[in-house]
Amino acid sequence: MTAVFIDSHAHLDDERFAHDLADVLARAAALQVARIVTVGYNMLSSRRAVDLARGNKQSWAAVGIHPHDAPQCEEGNLAQIETWLRQGEAVALGEIGLDYYWNTWSKEIQQAAFQAQIVLAKSLAVPFIVHNRDAHADVLRILKAHAPYPAGFIMHCFSGSGEVADECLRLGGHLSFAGPVTFQNAHKLHMVAKRVPLERLLIETDCPYLSPHPLRGQRNEPARVVLVAEALAALHGVEIEKIAQYTTRNAEDLFRRGGELFE
Repeated sequence: MTAVFIDSHAHLDDERFAHDLADVLARAAALQVARIVTVGYNMLSSRRAVDLARGNKQSWAAVGIHPHDAPQCEEGNLAQIETWLRQGEAVALGEIGLDYYWNTWSKEIQQAAFQAQIVLAKSLAVPFIVHNRDAHADVLRILKAHAPYPAGFIMHCFSGSGEVADECLRLGGHLSFAGPVTFQNAHKLHMVAKRVPLERLLIETDCPYLSPHPLRGQRNEPARVVLVAEALAALHGVEIEKIAQYTTRNAEDLFRRGGELFE
């Protein structure tokens, strides 16, 4: 079986792709990156993600409000997010969560937005994508309070401890790894990645950010998700084709597109 990859988290609507998006998509396709999830972080970027998915079979959309834009989480915007999801124009709700590193908004405002969107995702039976930066305890507390999650959730660009990973897995989450897992000095992250079952593993670029080794500092793009897969294959002691098979099936199952790539 040919290795086929899904980049489960990208920001193709970013202005850094405005001048050469067609070339970026072509380079991804050449490396068998068959699908790319363009993830919204506020209402404008969510609309752009939907527009991109409408016009390009290679791209799927996720829609949601990031903690940096938490005040946008109000009734009218939640209704629009719900419409996109009900109409099948988006495959997940996100990215949502907490960010105490930048602390753009108060913890109370961020937590209210996070919880409102979890409630919406559960009501629609769709997965949601979690952004967690320096907020492990509160993210876990909120996830535990709203469990269970029949449709699943994704811990995007996972950077937590083994204990946080274990709790997320126990709650039914998938852990997604990005460029940092390729960094040679990321020893703690390597140990965590090794303990994640293949059945709960995803790969992503978070492009244009977090370009993997040996391309750190450059604009990232979906083709480089293959480097993330290579790093995970080495950590798990398996061939890259096995990582591709599991992570692609996991993404297909989460995003309700089963069978599309493996007919």
